[in-house]
Amino acid sequence: MTIDYEHAGVSIEAGNETVRRIAPLAQATQNPAVLDQLGGFAAAYRMPEVPEPVLVSATDGVGTKLLLALQCDQHDTIGIDLVAMVANDLLASGAQPLFFLDYLATDVVDPARIETIVRGIAYGCSQAGMALIGGETAEMPGMYPQHHYDLAGFAVGVASASQMLPKHVTAGDVLIGLPSSGVHSNGFSLVRELLAETNLGNMPLADGTEVTTALLQPTKIYVREVLPLIQAGLIHGIAHITGGGFTDNVPRMLPAALAAEIDPASWTWPELFQRLQTAGGLAKAEMRRTFNLGIGLVLAVSATDVPAVLAALPHARKIGRVTPRSTHALTWRGE
Repeated sequence: MTIDYEHAGVSIEAGNETVRRIAPLAQATQNPAVLDQLGGFAAAYRMPEVPEPVLVSATDGVGTKLLLALQCDQHDTIGIDLVAMVANDLLASGAQPLFFLDYLATDVVDPARIETIVRGIAYGCSQAGMALIGGETAEMPGMYPQHHYDLAGFAVGVASASQMLPKHVTAGDVLIGLPSSGVHSNGFSLVRELLAETNLGNMPLADGTEVTTALLQPTKIYVREVLPLIQAGLIHGIAHITGGGFTDNVPRMLPAALAAEIDPASWTWPELFQRLQTAGGLAKAEMRRTFNLGIGLVLAVSATDVPAVLAALPHARKIGRVTPRSTHALTWRGE
């Protein structure tokens, strides 16, 4: 008996078919700064002309949201999540996202499913103004359960040294919250436990949306809205509300002597988060350190610039202020 690569579980032809399918998707995201064509051993990107350029990098995945996507056999938006997690982190540093590379590992290559996933990645890159310049698809039988896969993303952005964030965050700055598109890509180990152990998924939301559909809404990408405000010098700091929720992420943009005071009455949690809290009997503190609660990005803005920022971000709202720190880095008004 001949034991070849195919017999060992790796199909070179399926890999080649995957490349044929995804190459046009990546090509559609590219721009004149991309120097090499897809298929080389590495990708090249021309450095943009930025004064005092600083390269900023970020990498992330989408966590166990992948398992819910697999359970629902919905793979068209998980790539958007992947790009969003990285692009929003670059934005929080004041950087313009430039290019993105993905890593997809699976037990057996399914060209059609991988095409669907990469289509989402390419769409996310277009939303973020990034070129999808490369990636890796790894077929590893025995490493993953049948039909499972994992995703990771890496991106590079650029910022002028003078525009990197946070900068000049001061007491009196106003905190502005930008709405999320849902749970985004954090807290899904808890979400999946609630789906399995409670009646969370038994009834749709008030608008008729199934709970699992709402949970799989892709993470919002904020680059187009917020980058022009950074470049105009209107933003002092940005907190991307990801793992750790408000509790861990808002203090990351604050100097050690300052704190954030958030007004819990400034917005109402979307129904999905209320359902999550009720299903698990979760305390407010647990919700605040796990989920974004309907606010995906928090900006620190000078009080004099608030009108201009709110005019540019019509769905945003004032949610608090920066204060001198006495004990905690984050407090909730009235509590």
